[in-house]
Amino acid sequence: MSAVRFAAEEATLSLWRRRRSNLLSLLTISIAIFVLGGFLLVNTNVQRWIGHWSSAAEVSVYLTDRVSPDERAAIARVLSDSPIVIAAEFVSHPEALRRFRALFPELADAAGQLGDRPLPASFEVRLRSNDATDEAVGQLSDGLRSMRGVSDVRYDRTWIERMVSFVENSRAAGALLAAVLVLAAALTVASVIRLALHARQQEVEIMHLVGAPLAFIRGPFVMEGVLQGGLGALLALAVLYAAFAVGRLRLGDWLSGLAGPESALVFLPWTAVVALLAGGMLVGCVGGLVAARSAR
Repeated sequence: MSAVRFAAEEATLSLWRRRRSNLLSLLTISIAIFVLGGFLLVNTNVQRWIGHWSSAAEVSVYLTDRVSPDERAAIARVLSDSPIVIAAEFVSHPEALRRFRALFPELADAAGQLGDRPLPASFEVRLRSNDATDEAVGQLSDGLRSMRGVSDVRYDRTWIERMVSFVENSRAAGALLAAVLVLAAALTVASVIRLALHARQQEVEIMHLVGAPLAFIRGPFVMEGVLQGGLGALLALAVLYAAFAVGRLRLGDWLSGLAGPESALVFLPWTAVVALLAGGMLVGCVGGLVAARSAR
């Protein structure tokens, strides 16, 4: 316990005495943790959205401009008779335009210049998540496309699957980038601590001569790396939360209008925050261990 206390005191003094040189390693760790945390934050929210959209997958049946009332009634009967359909809501031309203007107010004027019917009428069809297999939805979509008055049929799950594929690829790229930054942070910490070790070379030699244990000789340098990693991770988490707060403030209303209250942005769970903090300390510890090996 005395070795840990001695290492903590010496590491704290060293951090303060060489605060300018230590700033480089601290910023490097902060950038690495910020990038990793950013990818985790985006992944957490996108996974929530995908889960919500998958459970509430919809089929959009777009009608032609010249659809007759009888044709529209026939389409409605097919939808109501389908065992995989929960409900089908008819969206008229004016209602489609109103929703578009609510979601994209900056394009409202442009949409109004395209005539009386810039957007097609449609049926928004909610599906039973347990029964709506790809085969069943495919059969329903093919049957609807062959009916008179139907212009197109769009199924949400198609673009959801594309989004899942994009998220998986982005996750792999983010993990690779984070790994490179973590390695750079560990090397930076090791280099900075080596400079501190070189500055205290005479002190280290004296401790060897008086028979001090290696824990007292190397401990302060390892602890210095741990403190650098912890401070860098705390800085990264603070900046990440500030960026999250700004994003939630600016995008919250737009996301709620786009996909409902379930799309509200959420921050990382506390387990991920603790893991990032521990990861930063581990990176600093590794850098300190690498540098402290030369203190023999």
